Amino acid sequence: MTQDTGLYGKMRFTEILHLVWINIMENKFKVILTSLGIIVGSATIVMVIAVGHGGEVDVQKQFKTLNAGSINISVSTEAEMRDQMMQGSFGPGGDMPGDMPSGMQGGMPGGMPGGTAGNRSGSRSGFGGNLAKKQSVVLSTTDVDTISSLVTGLSDVSIYTSATAKVEGGDLTEETEYTTVGVQSNYQSICNLELLQGDFISDDDQDSKNKVAVIGYTLAQDIFGSAYSAVGESLSIEGKTYEIVGVLSKMGSVSSGISPDNSIFVPYSTALKYVFGNNAVSQITAIVSDVNQVAEKMEEIKSILMEDHPNANFTVTDAGSSMEAATSSAKTLSRLLITVACIVFIVGGIGIMNVLFVSVKERTQEIGILKALGCSKREILLEFLSEANFISIFGGVMGVAAGFALVPVVRLSGMTVAPLAVSGIYAMLFAVCTGTLFGFYPAWKAASLMPIEALSQK
Repeated sequence: MTQDTGLYGKMRFTEILHLVWINIMENKFKVILTSLGIIVGSATIVMVIAVGHGGEVDVQKQFKTLNAGSINISVSTEAEMRDQMMQGSFGPGGDMPGDMPSGMQGGMPGGMPGGTAGNRSGSRSGFGGNLAKKQSVVLSTTDVDTISSLVTGLSDVSIYTSATAKVEGGDLTEETEYTTVGVQSNYQSICNLELLQGDFISDDDQDSKNKVAVIGYTLAQDIFGSAYSAVGESLSIEGKTYEIVGVLSKMGSVSSGISPDNSIFVPYSTALKYVFGNNAVSQITAIVSDVNQVAEKMEEIKSILMEDHPNANFTVTDAGSSMEAATSSAKTLSRLLITVACIVFIVGGIGIMNVLFVSVKERTQEIGILKALGCSKREILLEFLSEANFISIFGGVMGVAAGFALVPVVRLSGMTVAPLAVSGIYAMLFAVCTGTLFGFYPAWKAASLMPIEALSQK
């Protein structure tokens, strides 16, 4: 027995590909125009994944110095308390605080239940008391000791204070304000700060109120020209001279609202005595050993502080919730952008379908000849599907290349873009699926033509 080859009988797959190649080479410009939708869609997929992943990287960098089990405690400011009061968010069930400024009472028409607009008695049922009382409460090391001793399940507790301070020294030609942070020795481990060289604030520095400082990487470069030459130098902070004992590694992130790269860290006791004085506003950070108990420990800490400071209103937040919310936002953005990319692919697929329909019309006689020579319906279908897939693969490859080429350009805008190799695979899969899906019906129409009808059409 002999096996049929060529156009007389069954066509080999290589012969089908040869026909596809001839048709594509004869219509190069049309193929390029047809593949534009796929090129744009593939490039969009690559960029979408890069931007989405970049957003997640941004979140990770932003919270790099925060432990997922960290809790931050601060005393609410007057503005925060007023906002909470207007929203009815004070206390369980939205109760209002017991002590409010008498001057604000008349600002609410009719007062509150149990009191009138003219009631200035300070009762909990109306508006009264003195907001200044709440503002006078300042967190201290005593509160740190109380929390450490009464709240179980905490691995560490620390207090810090921060504000801008006037700094002189190094290459500075004039007095400049920089963020200065008063910290305890365990602040480094709590916020995962890494030292480039030197030492961090020690317990002895804290106990003796030593005038020593640890500075951020960027700040060291700005003031001394190099992060490596700063240790051993000195700075003047609010008129007092401080020896630089350490420089932090470049963090590129934000910890507790403080940028380590651009900050100066001094002992907490020193900051209170020489830098901020009575204007110091302190916050406490506690680390929960078990992240599943964060919510429970937040309530315990707040209850304990309220017992010691009944006239204060505390804001207690956890890093885990902030991290989760930020990551969720980044993922939502990624899903939105992927949806846009899918729409672009659909448009590109419709373009392929239209071109193949036109191609079927133009090549009706060719199809009739192939069928008359013995080509089966399956082989005609395979030929046109191969053309559709070639166009989509060409568009996919060009789109992936364009997507990765655009990454450096997008980075110039300041956006964090983190491309992933897997995005190229996803883009190619989308491209092939689009070509197959939208090319099938035109290919099936071509394969379904009767030889006599096809040959008779002009």
